[in-house]
Amino acid sequence: MPYVLAIVPTVGVGVLFYFVIKSILEGDRRERLAQARWESEHDRRAKAAETSTEADSVTPTTER
Repeated sequence: MPYVLAIVPTVGVGVLFYFVIKSILEGDRRERLAQARWESEHDRRAKAAETSTEADSVTPTTER
């Protein structure tokens, strides 16, 4: 029994370490996904704004 009690703190710290590292990695993964979504939305809006300004700047010509 004393051997088991000697290992309990080590196992407890190991389990705590596992959950801390797991939460850090999951948070990093979620942050990367959010960053990718933000960048794609930003690029899409910039492209739409660029397209609309190009369409507005071109004046139609009438042929006679």
